[in-house]
Amino acid sequence: MSDPAKRDERDGPRVVPDGGASGDELTNVAIACQGGGSHTAFTAGVLQHLLEVWDDDEYELVGISGTSGGAYNALAAWYGIVTGDHEKAIDTLDAIWDDLATDGWADRVMNQWATGMSRLESSGLPIPSVSPYQIPGPEVGKERITETLERHIDFESIPNFCGRESPELVVGTVDVNGGHFETFTNEDVTPEAVLASAAVPNLFEAVEINGHYHWDGLFSQNPPINALMSVPPERKPDELWIVQINPQEFEGEPDTLDVIADRRNELSGNISLNQELTFIERVNDWIDDGYLPESEFSHTEIHRIEMGERFHCSTKVDRDREFLDELMELGHERAAQFLDGK
Repeated sequence: MSDPAKRDERDGPRVVPDGGASGDELTNVAIACQGGGSHTAFTAGVLQHLLEVWDDDEYELVGISGTSGGAYNALAAWYGIVTGDHEKAIDTLDAIWDDLATDGWADRVMNQWATGMSRLESSGLPIPSVSPYQIPGPEVGKERITETLERHIDFESIPNFCGRESPELVVGTVDVNGGHFETFTNEDVTPEAVLASAAVPNLFEAVEINGHYHWDGLFSQNPPINALMSVPPERKPDELWIVQINPQEFEGEPDTLDVIADRRNELSGNISLNQELTFIERVNDWIDDGYLPESEFSHTEIHRIEMGERFHCSTKVDRDREFLDELMELGHERAAQFLDGK
């Protein structure tokens, strides 16, 4: 990785694609990171490449959001940027995914078992279902995630770096009791909020926050978009970059149980995203047609950085180190293609 230029820790980051021209006005950019378990190692690679070419001449990052594994990436990138520089953000992403990868023979055996059971379940074989409340494994997993995050993120210091000069940080969950989407923003992003965003109901116990139980953000805003748009006018994004894990399109007809399970998983992860993007596009049309004043409403261009490859849904629980490295490298490649095409 190339060494990025240093910057003042409280300045908003800006990205310049290779060959881009500087201008007097910065383009506000928000990045939204879709959830998808281990597949979000791809997002870590995307963010790392963007940070490698980060510059102050063209774009300003005004917000970053994430759901589930995407929340890990959004938090790691945001924290590295506001507490140091681009290199620190890149290193933090590396460190978190290095800690989440399998380590030791016992961990590798457990990972193979979990991935294998997921594949068997998606194939339609009758697999005994066990509540995460009946076995100790899920709590051990939550403890490992918490320890990993707290090893690299000083959550108590987060409020000190929140403000008008820092990007918005948004984590998405769903409130099980209230039955609605809930986002945690800036100083409200705690270890519990990030855990809740990744608490898949059949794998982990719900996480209690403020008297309500919360589940995985895959059931909610995946990733959160609205909170990135609900900011002061001068901080609203001119461009929204979506790091999309789940394929948008599918060729042909899903006709086997495992392919059906795969496609259902992809669609469920894209539904809320497409709904929010449709509303933004509608507002853009109203602005273009003159129904909304441009002095009060801003046009937001939408761009997607898509994985572009389809992996079996069982691999969303696969923490094999080589697989995660493959996904991160793919993220670097897709980010480079995205910037080249802008």
